[in-house]
Amino acid sequence: MNKPVRRIAIFCGLLVLALMMRDNWIQFVQAEELKTHENNRRVLIARYSQPRGNIIVDGQTVTGSKETDNTDFKYKRTYKNGEMWAPVTGYASQVYGANQLEKLDDPVLTGDDDRLFFNRTVDMITGKGKKGGDVITTLNAKAQEAAFKGLGNKRGAVAALDPRTGKILALASTPSYDPSRIAGSDDEKAWKELTSDKNQPMLNRALKQTYPPGSTFKVVTAAAALQNGLYKDVDSKTDSPLPWTLPDTRVQLQNEGNIPCKEASLRVALQYSCNTVFGKVSADLGNKKMMDQAEKFGFNNPKLDTPVRAAESVYPKDNRPQNAMAGIGQASNRATPLQMAMVAAAVANNGKLMEPYMVDKLRAPNLNVIETHTPKQLNQPLSSENAQKLQSIMETVVEKGTGTNAQIDGVTVGGKTGTAQHGVDNSGNPYAWFISYAKGKDGSPVAVAVVIEGSETTRDDIAGGKLAAPVAKGVMEAVLKTEK
Repeated sequence: MNKPVRRIAIFCGLLVLALMMRDNWIQFVQAEELKTHENNRRVLIARYSQPRGNIIVDGQTVTGSKETDNTDFKYKRTYKNGEMWAPVTGYASQVYGANQLEKLDDPVLTGDDDRLFFNRTVDMITGKGKKGGDVITTLNAKAQEAAFKGLGNKRGAVAALDPRTGKILALASTPSYDPSRIAGSDDEKAWKELTSDKNQPMLNRALKQTYPPGSTFKVVTAAAALQNGLYKDVDSKTDSPLPWTLPDTRVQLQNEGNIPCKEASLRVALQYSCNTVFGKVSADLGNKKMMDQAEKFGFNNPKLDTPVRAAESVYPKDNRPQNAMAGIGQASNRATPLQMAMVAAAVANNGKLMEPYMVDKLRAPNLNVIETHTPKQLNQPLSSENAQKLQSIMETVVEKGTGTNAQIDGVTVGGKTGTAQHGVDNSGNPYAWFISYAKGKDGSPVAVAVVIEGSETTRDDIAGGKLAAPVAKGVMEAVLKTEK
């Protein structure tokens, strides 16, 4: 063989070798990635070739599947009371993918989860079509209905927890949307309307939106005062002059109206929501201690999964005057409704904060349970003794303070109102907040956080006690009735 032919032969051999290596790489290394790639249309066709498994609340399905005339996608997703349950289920669309539980538990719902291998094998042998499994949630249907109807046409959110376990009982967000509108392959118009709507109906405000928590954060500041030994007796006078000037400034912190805040005890200060008392507590403790206390309640945690990941609630590292303002829930302090429900839940549970979750079980098509969630303690923000002190003063808020609209006959309720300022120079109507818990004979089965964004209501009528507390009361009553 002459030299030129030999070179050509070697070159061709290298090409064949490269082709074989590439072919093996695709078949054995990239096979799974290509098989499940979102742009692989065969994956979508297979996904919608049979009904999906269902998302279940209180033993009833809140999802379904409907046969279509589409040549590629035989079934599409349907939702029952879709607007009410959208913050829980999310959507599953033939075109736009999925989110929330529909996405996170997609392998179970489609039947592709490795733990359903036995079911798939049996179905194949018996000639049956592949079936999806079910996602059983922790949600309480009556509590969710109370939350959704309580919000009505207002823009806002509700998060409710069982403080004893961390189960999410309600997760409502308004305005909302019906995921059925975007489930098919020809729903482009509906998708554009929803994604361009300035009211953001697809935003899960309970988990994904942060707000200045306003005076509801004073519960965290009171906890910091007790835990750090700044004050031990909730009925003793505090070192709180009136007027009080923010540190390093000439700016006097104002209270809302003529209320008894001078040297007020923690009980009186929470009852009347004294800015001066809690601003000074935050200043006296300093930014580091305040941040440490907030983080024990769950702030500054970017990886809080329910299993849907919640937005990070933030207690900021800041200068002295801004730290004082953060101590009353303003400045750069921001929290999700879920976060503030966690604060109320930890207090109600004698200082123990449980990890919030909303999927109780995953179930195979043959009804065998393939996974059960075990409640976990997330932190211990308060000692049991200090938690009971804080319960006492939160209960005073509802008995004779700013939270009387949350009273329930024959039930002990603790709470805290909040009115958080926002807008340029606080020009917008403030956010109305209320956090609370209710006690039953077996402890506290429910803690709630409600936020209502600025509405057309006048500034004086938007206080948390007037708008948000009645919504929280309805949710608590719904849970208490189902506990009986």
